[in-house]
Amino acid sequence: MTRSAPDSCPGVLRLHEAADGPLARVRLPGGRLTPEQLQVLAEAARDLGNGALELTSRGNIQLRQLHDATELSQRLTAAGLLPSTTHERVRNILASPMSGRVGGWSDVHTLVPLLDAGLQDAPALAELPGRVLFTLDDGRGDVSGLGGDIGLHATAADEYALLLGGLDSGIRLPGADAVPTVLAAAHVFQDLRGHFWRVRELPDGVARITAALPHTPGEETLELGVRHDIPIGWLDQDNGLVSLGAGVPLATLPARTAEFVAATGRPLLVTPWRSLVITDLDEDIAETVAGVLAPLGLIFDATSPWLRVTACAGRPGCAKSHTDVRADVAAAVTTGRVLPAGAETTVGTDLDAGELEVAGRQHWSGCDRRCGRPAGPVTEVTAGPDGYTITPGD
Repeated sequence: MTRSAPDSCPGVLRLHEAADGPLARVRLPGGRLTPEQLQVLAEAARDLGNGALELTSRGNIQLRQLHDATELSQRLTAAGLLPSTTHERVRNILASPMSGRVGGWSDVHTLVPLLDAGLQDAPALAELPGRVLFTLDDGRGDVSGLGGDIGLHATAADEYALLLGGLDSGIRLPGADAVPTVLAAAHVFQDLRGHFWRVRELPDGVARITAALPHTPGEETLELGVRHDIPIGWLDQDNGLVSLGAGVPLATLPARTAEFVAATGRPLLVTPWRSLVITDLDEDIAETVAGVLAPLGLIFDATSPWLRVTACAGRPGCAKSHTDVRADVAAAVTTGRVLPAGAETTVGTDLDAGELEVAGRQHWSGCDRRCGRPAGPVTEVTAGPDGYTITPGD
């Protein structure tokens, strides 16, 4: 697929003009946030936007209906959330959320600041498309299958497989060479890509990038699949502390709720499943935090139907949408029509939202572009001018 125009991914300094107003996307490498930074984002959403934070599938945060872009950039710069005016849109780094706290071969969160700094220190990499995604997987396989362009997948305590276009290149790297090789691959892709935005779009991209690197691929490669591993509820850390995984209904976090989360004073992670992890809690404090946040709408039950559904913006945020998708999803959840996997799903076309019963993972879209569709098998519930069409997942 060739592209005839630059990609239009929004940032903080280049907003997207959505149907309901300007939208900003704040990059959070590795999904990491301090409580102070979350407080700044919550106040910005309340003071400058629509009063909510949107969590994205790349572990970033969006603010909608902004009315003062200059004030937003000033606040985020002061909070350390906008460290570069030239590279802000290319700082798309996913890392295994629980790495270094629960399982995994290595703590890939230690690699996040090294990769982020390396990206920002390279002027040529400012020209990478905002769609390019870097992935750092600690070996558990939770982020390697999420459609990254260039990534690392731990295969031992100090060994990583280099991933290109979501595939194992066959190259194995010691820890010391891991981040420098990712950066070298990014430079090669930038040199080769022309009008292509993603490694998988570049003809023979994996082979061409591999050939330009000073490493010889081995014959064995990893089979990487998509896993839907949302860390939810009580998560015992390897060091005796506790993390709390919290689902966020339709990935929309009200500013007031975000302020309560920030008040825990603990490090936070935004996951690629549009959820939160509150880390490094003592057990008694974790019980109190869950007791406060659950009534505010955060989800600590891994069986909740809210965790089976994702949705595009829909109306009024998107002019192309045929309906208010999120309202339709919310009605389906609250009336018990989002069913467990294995139950019978309504099938057909031009269906009324109120008659849909859909089982398992599902993505609701306001038009056939299906924006925000997650990776892997998922039942697609797609709106048209005369109702919804349901396409079961594999």
